[in-house]
Amino acid sequence: MEKSAHAQFVRIGCRKARVVIDTIRGRRVDEAMDALRFVPKSATDPVLKVVKSAVANAKQADATLEDRNLFIKKCWVDQGPAIKRWRPRAHGRATRIRKGTSHIHVVVSDEVR
Repeated sequence: MEKSAHAQFVRIGCRKARVVIDTIRGRRVDEAMDALRFVPKSATDPVLKVVKSAVANAKQADATLEDRNLFIKKCWVDQGPAIKRWRPRAHGRATRIRKGTSHIHVVVSDEVR
């Protein structure tokens, strides 16, 4: 059985989130949550939230499941739309700043790969 969760338009760049996602891919859910608690990156909070949501979705479907029996089958980060802002520069000019967003997806399963 597979269950998934995703968070869209998370205000963090996709490259930063992919570094965190790569640390938990293929692990057991309880190991992944422990690893995320000690990774010193800003993307760990939204990724941990999506993992917890996927686990809750799996437990909602089957109440007998436990965290140690679930594995992260697939997880990926897609690039979302960029928020465009302007920064004043010298001589009355302005430059565009692109603030990236991400879509984070996590699929958990009770079978090993």
